[in-house]
Amino acid sequence: MSLPAFFLDRVSAEIRQQMDGVLALADQLSRQRLAPDAQACVAGVAEAAAGVRRTLDNALDLKAVATDGLALSPVPIRLCELTDTLGDRWQARAAQAGVTLLVSYDGDPEACVMGDRARLLQVFDGFIGEAVASAGRGAVEVSLRAAPGSADTVKLRGRVRGARSAAWEAQDLEGRVREVAARFGLEVAIGAMLARRIVAGHGGTIADEPQAGAAQAVAFEFPLPRAIQAPEGPAEASGRAAHILIVDDNATNRVVAQALCEMLQCTTETAEDGLQAVETARSGRFDLILMDIRMPGMDGVTATREIHALPGRAGQTPVIALTANVDPDEVRGYMDAGMVGVIEKPMKPEHLRDALASALGETRDVEAA
Repeated sequence: MSLPAFFLDRVSAEIRQQMDGVLALADQLSRQRLAPDAQACVAGVAEAAAGVRRTLDNALDLKAVATDGLALSPVPIRLCELTDTLGDRWQARAAQAGVTLLVSYDGDPEACVMGDRARLLQVFDGFIGEAVASAGRGAVEVSLRAAPGSADTVKLRGRVRGARSAAWEAQDLEGRVREVAARFGLEVAIGAMLARRIVAGHGGTIADEPQAGAAQAVAFEFPLPRAIQAPEGPAEASGRAAHILIVDDNATNRVVAQALCEMLQCTTETAEDGLQAVETARSGRFDLILMDIRMPGMDGVTATREIHALPGRAGQTPVIALTANVDPDEVRGYMDAGMVGVIEKPMKPEHLRDALASALGETRDVEAA
């Protein structure tokens, strides 16, 4: 890795981690009894931090797609739930912009595909972001249709009324990004560009649809393999909330991890170093442990070995590494110590969800047997 690339990666990771901390702390503040003006200030801080995080994530993702191609992590996805998620993540931002957002799904309510959930959301995010920014105080209509494809595929057709595609094709890409950024900001421009790259990476098509009056709409479609059903989340797999031990010497990291676990309906306790983690884990009351690697005193690898040496259920608790050090040789060392997975810092909710679902599912299968 070249020196500029090394510093870009380190600086980017640091900014993302700090923004995660700001968001987690703002979330904690928002739960307090504050005066209305103070609540408004907290909401403003949270939105600013979220905007920085989204812009940075999309910029790094766009760079990776351009350099290495489109990386995908397919999982079963129930399509009607995807549109529910879109409504939840965009309603507040649309309302803040004075825009009425309408989201709909057309198709079999049980239709399920194998796809990268985060990538599908990025596609809609890019088109919705551009539409919301350009809609003034009007309305943006978003729809997803699941149409029959081949015997083994479902054809996804998305449509966003208020976005447009022709101008992207009519001029060079850099010029279009500059134009959109000048009008609506860099976050919108990068998101819109990334959405188009993801559709192209799926072998899909994008086209304008004629609309009455001055309205514009963009439609995209591409096929995805059929899936049997979407997986249950970690909280539902056993009929109760998973109880997780979070081990990290950094207080901000612990708050971020707790907030993300709460989003997944999991309960948590924390430990500040490896030695405290071993003592806390002795009770055997945890379903899973999220373990930082580099900590003063006892590091995460040593603590994991100590935990797995404990008698009974405590020694069988699965441990997932929580670290920014994901070099293949280091990852092999984590696995050799008995860890069952790795979540890269800064954490993303979808990565945490997938890791928890995998680890908790495997553990409960063993217990049931």
